[in-house]
Amino acid sequence: MLFGYLSNTPLSEARENYTSALLKCGFTSSKENIEVFKSSGRMTASAVYARISAPHYNASAMDGIAVSANETFGATETTPVILNKDSFTVVDTGDPLPEGCDAVIMIEDVVMRENGSASLYAPASPWQHIRQIGEDICAGEMILPSFTKITPAAVGAMIAGGVRSVDVIKKPLVGIIPTGDEIVPPTADPKEGDILEFNSSVFSAMLKECGADTVTYPICPDEFDIIRETAEKAVSECDIVIINAGSSAGREDYTCGAVSSLGEVICHGIAVKPGKPAILGICSNKPVIGVPGYPVSGIIILEEIIKPLVDLWFNRSNDGAEEYIDAVMSRSVVSGLKYREFVRVRLGYVNGRFAATPLNRGAGVVSSFMKADGILEIPRNSEGVEAGEKVRVRLLRSEEELKNTLVAIGSHDPLLDEAADMIHRRFNDTYLSSNHVGSMGGITAVKRGEAHVAGTHLLNEADGVYNDAYIKKYFQSGGVRLVECVGRTQGIMMKSGNPLNISSIKDLNKKGLRYVNRQKGSGTRVLIDYLCKKENIDTSEIYGYDREEYTHTSVAAQIASGSADAGMGIYSAAKLYGLDFLPICTEQYDLLIPDYAWETEQVKKLLEVLKSDEFKNRLAEMGGYTVESPGRVRKHYEAK
Repeated sequence: MLFGYLSNTPLSEARENYTSALLKCGFTSSKENIEVFKSSGRMTASAVYARISAPHYNASAMDGIAVSANETFGATETTPVILNKDSFTVVDTGDPLPEGCDAVIMIEDVVMRENGSASLYAPASPWQHIRQIGEDICAGEMILPSFTKITPAAVGAMIAGGVRSVDVIKKPLVGIIPTGDEIVPPTADPKEGDILEFNSSVFSAMLKECGADTVTYPICPDEFDIIRETAEKAVSECDIVIINAGSSAGREDYTCGAVSSLGEVICHGIAVKPGKPAILGICSNKPVIGVPGYPVSGIIILEEIIKPLVDLWFNRSNDGAEEYIDAVMSRSVVSGLKYREFVRVRLGYVNGRFAATPLNRGAGVVSSFMKADGILEIPRNSEGVEAGEKVRVRLLRSEEELKNTLVAIGSHDPLLDEAADMIHRRFNDTYLSSNHVGSMGGITAVKRGEAHVAGTHLLNEADGVYNDAYIKKYFQSGGVRLVECVGRTQGIMMKSGNPLNISSIKDLNKKGLRYVNRQKGSGTRVLIDYLCKKENIDTSEIYGYDREEYTHTSVAAQIASGSADAGMGIYSAAKLYGLDFLPICTEQYDLLIPDYAWETEQVKKLLEVLKSDEFKNRLAEMGGYTVESPGRVRKHYEAK
């Protein structure tokens, strides 16, 4: 048809109907594999996992001498320990830790003697001044979830994690077809009546800014057959097609007829001014949009209709961050007086306010910059910021995105990373941010109103029941729910082949065995403390018992690297690193959810994911979990 009747469909209705029709006919993105160093700014097509740990060797964090810590025990100001020149190795920052050494002493704390020996006036503690394997990233950990923009910091994190190439969403190719008898290519000397064609350049620049590639076809005269033929060619070559001009119902407006002859017109006429004559069509399961010829009208339609299609392609929500927000510090930050310091923080919007949690401030920890939601600037001559203090934070993510983020603080488990990936895949405007501070840290965060959910697995020695006693103790006024998650197998992780023949907890104090522990306050630390007490084991006799890591994967990474022989952890971490595993017990890992977060959309989406078959299938692939009714409320501790 050459003429059509314009409707006046409300913008939201037109957009919703058009999107729904496109999804039904299979409009979706495709992916391509590219080299990591070329990936900045692109969007991940699937979750990215580290292939190696970073650092991948135990490295000196200082200039000094590498020693065996037990050879320095007893050193004091009055009775120094003297090491002969064969008992230590001089190292520089970044050097591999020599065989047989487990500590580095700063050169400033060493007195070198004329005969080559060294005097020490203070003992070294095991693993001091050493960047341990996996301090930044552990092999097998998720570096980036699906549908996430790759930042320059993320490129560094992937390279550090041994990732050489990455699957990214292929940029959509948008074809732009300018039409009109009076339209001419840009020239410095147009004739009277000529209209310079610049709309395609404006549209192309706007589309490239939001991540698309574009191709502009030769100008089509106002002839139905030529417009139709060019549109058919563009549909075969592109992912999205824009026909500029000819979208109204005038004598030479052929766009609607061309689209109808190639496919279906979903809407012709949107209740916006300017931009009303827009055409929303589908040809060969691809969007074909007729855009009015007036520049401002075209820009309105591109902003309101076409850019959201590009966002749909990338499975992302629209950005719109403010530059700064007010937040409350969840932990104190100490700063030197001499410098203006930039502290990377994670932000969570919980219970009507933003809470800022400082990330690892080590200069070599690239992943902390990638994970940062904002930057806290501490001026010179300031000693830092106290917990609970109100601060101003410069945003690295949009405020809207942060408000759509579920904040999980508490016990570590890789299943939280998988849940985060699933939530963002299912609900592209929702995210999950997890901070691993142990079960007690999670309880504290919920009490302070800083978390939507906390992972917890705290064993009560008196009755063998998990979590209940602790919740009653710390939430005497109620106001929380304990939600079932999984049962998980805890045990002793050890080198492949079990070279030290570890057969029970009692073997942990074997001579020569090096243990690596979880941090105090974690459920795993509570468990191993209880088991040692039950077996009458003096933990001071376990070498390395005070050596602490914050995640199961980091414990496994130390064992796999050879810097430790054993550590308590979950089976999925041992499997990930190819370690031997001695099962000890199946524990209850649950989620503590406060009443103030229960009705939030983020929590509802988390519960939907926990109850899904996909979640159960991912856990089965990871191994070491038992699943009954994840997402079920075990007990509601009602507010008194």
